Amino acid sequence: HTPFGHAGEVALTKCLGKEFKHNEQSLRVVDVLEKDGEGLNLTHEVRNGILCHTGDPWPSTLEGQIVRRSDQIAYVNHDIDDAIRAGILTNEDIPREIAEILGDTHKERINTLVCDIIATTRETGVLCMSPDVEGALRDLRSFMFANVYRNPVAKGEEKKAREMLHRMFEYYLRHPEKLPEDFHPQLSFDGMERTVCDYIAGMTDNYAVDKYTELFIPSGWQVRG
Repeated sequence: HTPFGHAGEVALTKCLGKEFKHNEQSLRVVDVLEKDGEGLNLTHEVRNGILCHTGDPWPSTLEGQIVRRSDQIAYVNHDIDDAIRAGILTNEDIPREIAEILGDTHKERINTLVCDIIATTRETGVLCMSPDVEGALRDLRSFMFANVYRNPVAKGEEKKAREMLHRMFEYYLRHPEKLPEDFHPQLSFDGMERTVCDYIAGMTDNYAVDKYTELFIPSGWQVRG
């Protein structure tokens, strides 16, 4: 994932002038960037699982499908916790019709979703959830989009994140010598834009903030009398 999730993808799409997708970037990391540009010798099944962990199509293997389902379960509940800590939501804001099926707490929701997918898969022979639980999870995602992902507070922070990454991208285009040394050889065969994109895409949120602060925020001056 890029720093700041979807906001980072939008920023790098604008910087590159073409769509940037984190799942494609993940595959690029293992195919091209690992081992100093040699890439890893991964099987088709593993590469397919990486590429298809989001979007279309679904992974072709059961292992890949399990990872994708696990991601669906994990991220929506993680985002609920983040939204509660940020004061955007309270646990009581989650609609009762969803809570009655999935549970009232983080622990209960995770337990319901995991146990349901295990039981339903055993019963049907196909990796899936029961209709009621699948519908509740879908409704929970819709609730999160309406109340968190598109919330004005969250969207306001996304704008800051996009502007921050775009400014760093422009800085490194002008100063490629400031890139970490292990990215310098890549400049010769991938060019500046792609190399800078790879560097920024691999940052964590905190590292991106730290680098931006280092590049653009002046340190406090200590004046001695």
